[in-house]
Amino acid sequence: MSPVPLLGDCVPMAKKKAHPGFQKAASSIARKEGVSKDRARAILAAATRRSSPAAKKANPRLKKVKG
Repeated sequence: MSPVPLLGDCVPMAKKKAHPGFQKAASSIARKEGVSKDRARAILAAATRRSSPAAKKANPRLKKVKG
């Protein structure tokens, strides 16, 4: 018998982690890809520019990236 949650059994949702920030994300890309931090920042900025309108609506700070 599979456990089926009933209406009274509320499972708390996990809290979302805060975004680490642009520089920390760039450092992570540099480490994983084996590229310089300048190149990693460019990769991150390009990915940010390609983000969907829904992502930009959810996180308006994505609109601040120039280019």
